[in-house]
Amino acid sequence: MLRKLVRITIVVLLGIAFIYMAINLGKKSTAAEVGDIAPNFTLEDVDGNKVSLSDFRGEFVILNFFASWCPPCREEAPELQAFEEEYGKQTKLLILSRAEPKVQVQEFIKEFKSTSTYLLDYNDSMAKPYGIVGQPETFFIDESGIIRYHHIGPMTKEFMVDTVNKYKKTPIKNEKE
Repeated sequence: MLRKLVRITIVVLLGIAFIYMAINLGKKSTAAEVGDIAPNFTLEDVDGNKVSLSDFRGEFVILNFFASWCPPCREEAPELQAFEEEYGKQTKLLILSRAEPKVQVQEFIKEFKSTSTYLLDYNDSMAKPYGIVGQPETFFIDESGIIRYHHIGPMTKEFMVDTVNKYKKTPIKNEKE
């Protein structure tokens, strides 16, 4: 009888400890959220240049996390390129590759004829600071470096234009017109 009571007490205490840790883990999340300053980073681009997010302070930035093998990322690639061609001088599009070899990213760029800036996060070091759980995931970061919107899933060019114009100080205009 006493052994049964001890076992029940241990199970209850373990349950309480688990619930306590789960609640506190949620509170102590270090992932950036909308309204926070976007975590800075310095990564290599496909040409071997070091690029930091802080290099673009004063500009509106779209930060897209992707993987070349990801079907939704491949689906949105033509939309990202269309946005780059029409609005790339007004909004910086940074595409961050998650833990892929450079050659794989270069093949993706060639396949989709992309002219965007691709950054190589070889060890996926930015997933945790941004709270990335999959791809594509995109952050819209204003001129002051504040995250204004976080989008999960593929995007269309029109969605990107609408979202940028919602948060950018001066609306973007089609450069082809």
